[in-house]
Amino acid sequence: MAKQPVKDRQCFFCKNNKDVIDYKDTDQLRRYLSSFGKIVPRKRSGVCAWHQRKLANAIKRSRFMGLLPYLVR
Repeated sequence: MAKQPVKDRQCFFCKNNKDVIDYKDTDQLRRYLSSFGKIVPRKRSGVCAWHQRKLANAIKRSRFMGLLPYLVR
């Protein structure tokens, strides 16, 4: 069997020219959380390394402020 070509996923934030990730935008941040409340890795989210670091900090800040849960029950 021949392997299917891998799609080059472009970073969502690079594609939309977003330099700052807002920690108050919880709807967007929830896209990058698993069903258990963990931060999704780069491989699954398709975000570049620079934005993944910014995204992780925004999620952690949002959790600290009480906008996102630390764990899902």
